Amino acid sequence: MPDLELILEDLRAEHEALDAVVADVGDDAWEKPTPAVGWNVRDQIGHLGFFDEQAVLALRDPDGFAARLTEIAADVGAYMDRSVTQGRELGNQGVLEWWRKARNEMLSAARETDPTARIPWYGPPMSPASFYSARMMETWAHGQDVADALDIERVTESRIKHVAHLCVLSRRHSNMLNGLGEPTAEVLIVLGGPNGETWTWGEEHSADRISGTAEDFCLVVTQRRHPDDTQLVIEGDEARRWMSTAQAFAGPPGSGRAPGQFSKS
Repeated sequence: MPDLELILEDLRAEHEALDAVVADVGDDAWEKPTPAVGWNVRDQIGHLGFFDEQAVLALRDPDGFAARLTEIAADVGAYMDRSVTQGRELGNQGVLEWWRKARNEMLSAARETDPTARIPWYGPPMSPASFYSARMMETWAHGQDVADALDIERVTESRIKHVAHLCVLSRRHSNMLNGLGEPTAEVLIVLGGPNGETWTWGEEHSADRISGTAEDFCLVVTQRRHPDDTQLVIEGDEARRWMSTAQAFAGPPGSGRAPGQFSKS
């Protein structure tokens, strides 16, 4: 059984790290455009507040959330727009307080949830460990957009392992979204953590391999960096195919980032 309390504590830490970035910035900073076209810093925080609020519903009223999915499927674009327009109506400090309330309620709801439950979401139902890791992935990824907009270099912490693990698990999801069918070959992933750790997934004998830092891997699979703008070493056709279409988040295939938008670290 995964250590759910550890995941939740790391998720709380990820919340607080992003909160510290935006808590004291001026109005001009909230209006800065992020790499997500059409979204400024306020929109990124509003998006997190909206979906943390939806996560509370999924945790506390799974049937109610599942019933809402039919409405969402009728107009996915309009639903996604709500995550931005609602935040814009609240203003800068209002959206920050909304996100704080929603994320804290989500953590409370998570601690009340049966650890064996299957939690409905925008794809297949998820285990609690995957669900909480997915919320961390979203917070981390949108936090990167905020950091890029404000020209801030974030400090990578060991909790990024939760994000990396979810990114590894998302390979089949990426393939199916892009019409590539089931993965046909094992890929060995060897990632360096921020404190000298080495994290490995897959079989040692695999001809297809991805190696580099956990941060670079997560930036690519969350579509915050093009693979060419990282120092990942990608070997084999199957590994290259995965990294060219990798997507850790739900929804239709994303466009990702164009090569050359960010310098290699």
